[in-house]
Amino acid sequence: MIDEATELAQEGMEKALDRLRRELGRVRTGRANPAMLDEVRVDAYGATMPLKQVATVTVADARLLVVKPFDRNTIPAIEKAIGAAGLGLNPQNDGVVVRVPVPALTEERRKALVKQVHDLGEEAKIAIRQARREANELLKSAAKDKEISEDDLERGKNAVQKLTDRFVADVDAAVSAREAEILEG
Repeated sequence: MIDEATELAQEGMEKALDRLRRELGRVRTGRANPAMLDEVRVDAYGATMPLKQVATVTVADARLLVVKPFDRNTIPAIEKAIGAAGLGLNPQNDGVVVRVPVPALTEERRKALVKQVHDLGEEAKIAIRQARREANELLKSAAKDKEISEDDLERGKNAVQKLTDRFVADVDAAVSAREAEILEG
């Protein structure tokens, strides 16, 4: 029963941490990152589709992304989609690829991004605490139904708390790393 509860907690906490990492990858740091364009949708071939279905995105240097379309006929649509995505990026089409310079962040924008990163970290911590709560409730109901002893209940709660502490530390580390990237950008 203790193993069941810790597995339940770990599963929920891992999902929260994975989601945080995905969300942090989308936060612009002033450094070129292909994940910045993950949400861009392109009107091509009579449908709206994710950019990664019509092109590859690579990092040319710290401030430049290169979007290489699978079909050159989609270049104008790709350029338009990136420009309209609200990312503050200004794509440049050279007929073969679309170059996307990533401008340096202003101090005001950096502060807003740091706040956004902290908010994402707090959401992840809330999800981790929710997973802890669910695991502890499972343990309490097992103790109430006499499936486990009071000692096992305490052992289980301690195991879940250690797991929680570890995942909260991972969240803090991910948030701090992203914050440092934004501020140095």
